[in-house]
Amino acid sequence: MTDNILSLNLATTRQQWGFAQAVDGCLRHGVTAISPWRDQVAAIGLSEAVSIVRANNLRVTGLCRGGMFPADSTEGRQRNVDDNLRAIDEAAALNADCLVLVVGGLPGSSKDIAAARGMVLDGIAAMLPHAEASGVKLAIEPLHPMYAADRACVNTIDQALDMAEQLGANVGIAIDVYHVWWDPKLPEAIARAGRMNRIFAHHICDWLVPTRDLLLDRGMMGDGVIDLKAIRALIEQAGYHGPQEVEIFSAENWWKRPGDEVVETCLQRFRTVC
Repeated sequence: MTDNILSLNLATTRQQWGFAQAVDGCLRHGVTAISPWRDQVAAIGLSEAVSIVRANNLRVTGLCRGGMFPADSTEGRQRNVDDNLRAIDEAAALNADCLVLVVGGLPGSSKDIAAARGMVLDGIAAMLPHAEASGVKLAIEPLHPMYAADRACVNTIDQALDMAEQLGANVGIAIDVYHVWWDPKLPEAIARAGRMNRIFAHHICDWLVPTRDLLLDRGMMGDGVIDLKAIRALIEQAGYHGPQEVEIFSAENWWKRPGDEVVETCLQRFRTVC
């Protein structure tokens, strides 16, 4: 049985639409699964966002994002954990499939990436009891190594799975093709995630050549070099048949186009290249 549908990560239209507008736009095109960001939820208010989700029977494939655990003081690390506890409450209210964790990089002037990874492990462990009690799964999203210093010191699926193994069944991974497509061990890592039953989300976009901005120049599926069908085949062989969530940051292209055009293009490419 498959549930391979398209979900729109609302970052993909964040410059065109707020939360309510994005939902309306998705519904116009028959898209009934979304993944909002916390700032988008906060802008409209959690209770109103929950009301919109319920009224339209939407599936929330993830809430973006928790994480950002490392800090250069005990107080800073506790503040980060406290924010993640709030994120769990928001994900639970939205009945999200998972809370996506972008774990954070090196704190302050540190050059100790091993210590940063230790802070990540400690931070997830501290929020885990509340997540389990709230019925919220935690999905570590490994980010491309170019982000190791500032955004995520967990950079491969295997690193994320090593942490998940220590933390328990409520912790898994979000596989974002933009971040992992390059990994020569990708097939083995995805297979391992499947054996562990830890694939909680699958994000899609494309890697452009050339890429003009490493954060804000993601490509529409089919416009770059990622073999999306091959990666999806590996993910399905690993046992995950859930939604493919389009997440595109594109300051100079897709964020400047009408939202309806963006959603329609996402759907067309989903059908043809994903």
